[in-house]
Amino acid sequence: MAKLTFENSMKQLEQIVQELESGDLPLEKAIKKFEEGIRLTKFCSEKLDETEKRITMLLRDQEGNISEKPFITDDEE
Repeated sequence: MAKLTFENSMKQLEQIVQELESGDLPLEKAIKKFEEGIRLTKFCSEKLDETEKRITMLLRDQEGNISEKPFITDDEE
């Protein structure tokens, strides 16, 4: 079984949404897919929360103050 990563989870979620939106799944299979989607959504949400905490720690200065700077992509420069 492949390691569960944020990226893999997002791909699986996209596939589940497509399958559910198609309306071709029997009810029982649709419920199982929905439950799997909920599990993956929770996993992704937890990963995003962890990442936000790590970034906050990296932005803290020596006095413990957090500085917020806007994220600018290469396209915006």
